[in-house]
Amino acid sequence: MADNIPAELVESKNRDSITDVRSERKVQSPVQPQKEPEEKPQLDVPPDGGYGWVCVACVFWINAHTWGINSSYGVFLSHYLSHNVFPNTSALSYAFTGGLSISCALLVAPLATYLIQTFGTRLVINLGIFFETLSLIGSSFATQKWHIFLSQGVCFGWGMGFLFVGSVGITPQWFLKRRSFAMSITAAGSGFGGLMYSLAVGAIIPRLGLSWAFRILGIISCVVNLVCGNLLRDRNKLIGSRLVAFHMPLLRRPEFVLFLAWGVFSMLGYVALLFSVANFALSVGLSSYQGSIVSAVLNLGQGLGRPVVGIFSDRLGRINIATILTFVCGLFCLVIWVFADSMGVVCFFAVLVGTVAGTYWATVSPVLAEIIGLKDLPSGLSITWLMLVAPCTVSEAIALELRTSQRGGGVSYLRVQIFTGFMYIGAAICLWLVRGWKVGELECAQRQEQNRQESLNRVPLVLVGPTDTSAEKEDRSAIASTTGSEDTMSKQNWAPAKLMQRMIALKRV
Repeated sequence: MADNIPAELVESKNRDSITDVRSERKVQSPVQPQKEPEEKPQLDVPPDGGYGWVCVACVFWINAHTWGINSSYGVFLSHYLSHNVFPNTSALSYAFTGGLSISCALLVAPLATYLIQTFGTRLVINLGIFFETLSLIGSSFATQKWHIFLSQGVCFGWGMGFLFVGSVGITPQWFLKRRSFAMSITAAGSGFGGLMYSLAVGAIIPRLGLSWAFRILGIISCVVNLVCGNLLRDRNKLIGSRLVAFHMPLLRRPEFVLFLAWGVFSMLGYVALLFSVANFALSVGLSSYQGSIVSAVLNLGQGLGRPVVGIFSDRLGRINIATILTFVCGLFCLVIWVFADSMGVVCFFAVLVGTVAGTYWATVSPVLAEIIGLKDLPSGLSITWLMLVAPCTVSEAIALELRTSQRGGGVSYLRVQIFTGFMYIGAAICLWLVRGWKVGELECAQRQEQNRQESLNRVPLVLVGPTDTSAEKEDRSAIASTTGSEDTMSKQNWAPAKLMQRMIALKRV
């Protein structure tokens, strides 16, 4: 290659010596002074395993003791509504508490990203451990409704947010071919954690009381998160991550905006489903304990389903699987949940929908990496978490407001079920459009590579010098033109007719 020819040979006046070099080495492009080889940036290749599996295990248990504990809020909500724990507190206020914890977790994402850039990942994770422990222990002493808002809502959300943002981006840095599978294992932690703690809370509250339920959760989560959080290792420096909280040019990309819409619609359905199932069980005549079992079964479905989602994502395409399963979740809500009226059918729906309800959390990082690349992933995730604050805050409140009273004092969840189903279907449509764009991007990349190879084959063997002919210059400019048209080709991928064709094309993306 021309890069290997010393600069002194180009500047030499001895034309015979240059001819000798040309005869020994192929020259395909103009020679320019180059930096020393050791100064060239090396392309980082994820190890696809190794210590990455330790990180996978650590993030799994962190998710179990953050999102898993938060998933058990449905059991707390059922207890609050049935026992009037805090007098003069409406069901809507309780609903906002559950959504507030998730929205606060996402709201601190930009701050957490900035702190990671400034002080490192470990400090952010330990901050999260502090706030989560403080929130659970503080909740055990709550006597008024605003105490719960601040402790179980805001403070727990901060702790969960710092832990989540500090750990969610680490696993993709260690894997390439098995990235979705590794991410789905970590995401399964929230499902198994929700299973454990939904059953645990349902059993502890009747025996030891609400206060001790909070204290036990606080002590266990503190110990587990301390061990796991301090075993994690990131690879931010090796891959050159752009740790910017708001990389605004991303918002000018239609595919990223549609990705955000996928998240917004998914969360409107997910939070309503997650927190409503336990209370829905009461509306069909089941007991509070049976409601906690239904919530646990739904989380069991999440724990079992997410690794399977990851395996199929790596094999069949990450965007493909995320789109299909998001749609399937909406279909389950409309076809099965609407007709569930007994313990058996409700549990069947819970375990089935649980396998696909959390598809967003199992695939969000791998799908976003496919769309914007690994370098911009931290910034893209930071914007994503901020955009999810509003839907996570209002989703369960919307669900409770959509309930209607029945004759005889019962409550109907029909409008909640329809709302949840169509939110998931809307989310799937947004990601389906992104899939059409991605197919076009892959086709453009393939054409550009073919054009580049054809142009290189036509370029004569020349060095920079006064002997260059106009034909040789035209051939070299043809090489540059294959890369210069990328922006134009990207815009053409959004042409409606072509986009529709690519949306239904059978391709692994």
